[in-house]
Amino acid sequence: MNQAISGAGLFLVQAVITLATFAFLLRFILQAVRADFYNPITQAIVRITDPVLKPARKVIPPIAGLDVASLLLTLLLQFALVFILFSGVSPLTAAVLASFRLLTLVLNIYFWALIIIVVISWIAPGSRHPGADLLHQLTEPLLAPFRRLIPPVGGLDFSIMVVFLVLVMIREYLLPGIAFELGIGRAALG
Repeated sequence: MNQAISGAGLFLVQAVITLATFAFLLRFILQAVRADFYNPITQAIVRITDPVLKPARKVIPPIAGLDVASLLLTLLLQFALVFILFSGVSPLTAAVLASFRLLTLVLNIYFWALIIIVVISWIAPGSRHPGADLLHQLTEPLLAPFRRLIPPVGGLDFSIMVVFLVLVMIREYLLPGIAFELGIGRAALG
C-alpha cells in the first residue's frame, strides 16, 4: 500500500513538473516566433506563467529579444525532475539529461503541431480557429526555409512532410545516438 501511495505521489509530482515545463517552454517558443499576443490561447499561457516569470525577469533579463527567464525555468524544472526520477545522479549528468529531455519536448511539440496542422488542412482547410492560427504561427519559422527549397506541387505542400521526417530522424535517431555516446539510456530521454 505504501509503495502505491509513493508511486502515485511520484506520478503527480512528475505530471505537475511536466505541465509547468510545457507551459514555460510554450511561452518561450511563442515569444521567439513572435506569435500573436492577442490570441486567446497565448493570453492563457501568459496568465499561467506570469506569476513566476515576472519576478524571474527582474533577475534574468531577455537576451536578443528571447525570454531567457522562461527557458532557464524550463531547464531548472527538468533538472529537478531528473533528480526526482533518477536518484543518485551527478549534477553534471542531471544537467545533460535535463537538456536532452528539453530538446525532446521541443521536438515533440513541433511533431504534434505538424500533425495537427495536416489534420486541420484535411478537415477544415482555411480554418480561422485561434488554435489553428497559433499552430501556423508556431510552425511557420520552421517550415519557411523548406518551402523555399520545395515549392508546392499541384497545391500540395510537401515541405511539411520533409520537416516532419527531419524531426522524426532527430528525435528517434540523432538524440538517442548522442545520448548513447554519452552513456545515457534512451528511456531517460523522456
